[in-house]
Amino acid sequence: MPQAVTITGTRSTGHRRDEEYDALFAAYVRPFALPGVRFYLGGAVGIDSLALAWLARETSVRLSVVVPATLADQPPEARGVVADVRRRGRLDELVELGGRTRTEGYHARNRWMVDRSDFVIGFPLADAQEGGGTGYTLGYAASQHKPRLIVPI
Repeated sequence: MPQAVTITGTRSTGHRRDEEYDALFAAYVRPFALPGVRFYLGGAVGIDSLALAWLARETSVRLSVVVPATLADQPPEARGVVADVRRRGRLDELVELGGRTRTEGYHARNRWMVDRSDFVIGFPLADAQEGGGTGYTLGYAASQHKPRLIVPI
């Protein structure tokens, strides 16, 4: 079983209800959410925030949020989820990479998380092309010979 897992996914999650995401996380994330396992998540809206909130609520895993620059640079909704998880004593680590909040900064953040993980779970849009941050992260994980679970949403 992996000791560290990265979750990556789309920011576009409005096409499903929160309950549907909870069910997806229960089916595809919970099997890897064993005590002592660390999960790395970006501090963005969408899958990052939904998975962070679910993991904090439903598991006892160690949670690390990684942002390309600072948490203050993230959207208010995402900052709110991180603050709630922190307030509840569930945030183990906040990594602020001090980079840019442009594509290259997000790619650097995603590489940082994958480099520290044994396994990557990706939630891309079902009808999306290969591009985008989720595709980039899954491709980078493949180039590093890391196992991946891809759950199109």
